[in-house]
Amino acid sequence: MPRPMPAKLDLERLFAADGPLARAIPGYRLREQQVAMAREVAAAIAANRQLVVEAGTGTGKTFAYLAPALLSGGKVIISTGTKTLQDQLFNRDLPTVRDALGVPATVALLKGRANYVCPHHLDRALTGGRLNSRAETAHLHAIARFAKATSSGDKAECSDVPEDSGAWYLATSTRENCLGQECAHVKECFVLAARREALVADLVVVNHHLFFADVMLKDDGMGELLPSCNTVIFDEAHQLPEVAGLFFGAAVGTGQLLDFARDTKLEGISAAKDYAALQDAARALEKATKDLRLAFRHEGRFSTVQWLQHPEAIEALAHLQALLDELGKHLESQAGRSEGLANCLGRCGELVLLLRHWQQAGDAKVGADETAPTVSPPEKEGLGEAGGVVRWVEVTAYGVSFNLTPLSVAPIFRKQLEGHPRAWIFTSATLAVGEDFSHYRNALGLIDATTGRWDSPFDYPGNALLYCPEGMPDPNHPDYPEAVVEAAWPAIRASNGRAFVLCTSLRAMRRIHELLEERIAAAGLEMPLLLQGQRSKSELLDNFRHLGNAVLVASQSFWEGVDVRGEALSLVVIDKLPFAPPDDPVLAARIDTLKRQGKNAFFEMQLPRTVISMKQGAGRLIRDETDCGVLMVCDPRLVDKPYGRRIWQSLPPMRRTRAIADVETFFAR
Repeated sequence: MPRPMPAKLDLERLFAADGPLARAIPGYRLREQQVAMAREVAAAIAANRQLVVEAGTGTGKTFAYLAPALLSGGKVIISTGTKTLQDQLFNRDLPTVRDALGVPATVALLKGRANYVCPHHLDRALTGGRLNSRAETAHLHAIARFAKATSSGDKAECSDVPEDSGAWYLATSTRENCLGQECAHVKECFVLAARREALVADLVVVNHHLFFADVMLKDDGMGELLPSCNTVIFDEAHQLPEVAGLFFGAAVGTGQLLDFARDTKLEGISAAKDYAALQDAARALEKATKDLRLAFRHEGRFSTVQWLQHPEAIEALAHLQALLDELGKHLESQAGRSEGLANCLGRCGELVLLLRHWQQAGDAKVGADETAPTVSPPEKEGLGEAGGVVRWVEVTAYGVSFNLTPLSVAPIFRKQLEGHPRAWIFTSATLAVGEDFSHYRNALGLIDATTGRWDSPFDYPGNALLYCPEGMPDPNHPDYPEAVVEAAWPAIRASNGRAFVLCTSLRAMRRIHELLEERIAAAGLEMPLLLQGQRSKSELLDNFRHLGNAVLVASQSFWEGVDVRGEALSLVVIDKLPFAPPDDPVLAARIDTLKRQGKNAFFEMQLPRTVISMKQGAGRLIRDETDCGVLMVCDPRLVDKPYGRRIWQSLPPMRRTRAIADVETFFAR
């Protein structure tokens, strides 16, 4: 039931230069775009309608949706794309706005279960877990001390243990290995405590993965949260189509199989130590799972036809399935000895069904587009409504996954929006192509959504320059990375480092890093060169900020969600326009579907996606009113191709040049 509506506070007064927010926030200044967005959000909440909003960097969109949400009097769910923004909202922005408004709203932070210590798995690990090093053993004991002192169990609060320590794997749970109400530690479960808080809070902060997995699809016992909610707000909403495809589809991979084999071994040690056959069968499955990855010689995404060209992998998968069945028989004989072994037996059955379903979808493939008809995997009943799924395999350095992805998430997502009347707000700095939101609305089925768009209040014409060098070769030329470094080096020298070099592939990233290393050494410059993957993302960013004149060469994970303010980042170099590879099996199937419908797949799907990615990459440059910098796009298609105009017109209104002399003058200034 909604809490009583507070006394209405005029939004113009709230955001005024001498209003409550100005008194609460040092350096606050009035932004007309922020007030206009807040009005639209308030109207959408009052009318229980869908609203899609693009607000440029610096608009203050967080406060623009938080204020009307807190004043609405109803229950609100806010979903973010990253844990970083989730923590920022809960720990900083929400308390600031709530205190400024004087609204007595209760708030809760809810993360995925892997973020909370699990007393059962921690206890099991302390008695029988095997860790990779003495450091991880020390980490496990540090987690045990933290578990006794914490009220939340949130691993983000355990500063003594690195986030990537292997000890966390043994001290947390997954949806698959959670024992639920049958767990002996259920009364001290941090996950259940966090969920109880969320159910009674006025405003709950989650992330997109949790929203889809637990809240919307009710996979993890959170089916009560959405029905009681009056407003759902998605920040970083540009990520939703991809996240929805992940959760409305189905996947099973070597990671899940290895986790299952390891959990079976641990539960066997704990409850069936005298039954050696269980350990032997689990170890055999573990080895077969690793052998499946080794059966692929190359990383990549493979379609059904390409999968059939890997006979060794097909044979390895068949062998793995036989061992999975064998392990299931051993578990069946021992499941009565503990809740943990009973849970492993259930997981074994699910893995068998998922692998079988993936193969059946392939057997039912239709025509040259390699898409299967509407076949629903276990617990994914909505998948059949997509009108077809794409079957594909992904091979990475770490493992293999077998995937089914809907051709379109729009019919499924649209159905989820129906039912209880509530407001749905979608906001990001990058949703539109120019003024056009049709690509985004079509992707999610937001037929009835109204839209709003506000440019950044920052002085881009005065503070930023868009540079596209002349004489660049075709981006597909084998020597293109060399041409990028040749063109970018004068700009990097002019900016004295302080640069991101954003690449569209890992191969290009490594080559460009290698060439820049040679240039810096030959010039004898004290210019630190950093590479994505050398350290964690947060460590690299902290190092970049601290050094002050570094060059960071990175790929996809640094195109968005990265905030470096001030002079430390003054140049962003983009090697190519970020078009998705046309041989990606999901993209290829969707392109084929659009073509068969008589539509232009390039302009309806590929170009809009590229525009949004470019806006994300460009958004790394100017993060504050006083920031200045150069955005360098090396790809000649930005100027030479007719569609290039649509791309640069969607970018912030920077001055444009093709002369390196203008870049050198800009930095000399």
